[in-house]
Amino acid sequence: MNAFTPGGRIDESQAIRPVRIAVLTVSDTRDEESDTSGHVLAERIKTAGHELADKGIVKDDVAQIREQIKAWVASGSVDAIITTGGTGITGRDVTPEAVEPLFDKKIDGFSVIFHLVSYQSVGLSTLQSRATAGIVDGVFVFCLPGSNGAVKDGWDKVISAQLDSRHGPCNMVELMPRLLEQ
Repeated sequence: MNAFTPGGRIDESQAIRPVRIAVLTVSDTRDEESDTSGHVLAERIKTAGHELADKGIVKDDVAQIREQIKAWVASGSVDAIITTGGTGITGRDVTPEAVEPLFDKKIDGFSVIFHLVSYQSVGLSTLQSRATAGIVDGVFVFCLPGSNGAVKDGWDKVISAQLDSRHGPCNMVELMPRLLEQ
């Protein structure tokens, strides 16, 4: 049976191909115990049948964010990275500034779709987010706001279907072997 998802269907007769996903929380105030948005993401990733490749927390600091992203990409053990936090418009919010220069390609549609979904939950407050996504050396990187609601919306209504190999008419998993083509 096929289950409907926004923008497509999941072919449940097929087995999911697990994606290795790392979660990075960007926060000056969170630690492992208080990192609720990171925990929400990690749980949803595992429940969806994917592998939680790693989980970390860094300060709202461009160098620390870049260092962790680069390390995961270089490890060869991560297919996708999802960050939570640091996408707002205050002075300390620096996730887009840290991550976007690393992108080989920006996934412009991610921000558009995220804001459409977010608008249904928080209305015009979605304007305060600079959610972004792109590809760094063959690894997908999605940057979500730090609230639990934004993480749930971002995973449940946008990212999860595209990282599900059973999603049609197309998904990002089927593109993974071709991301580094020349």
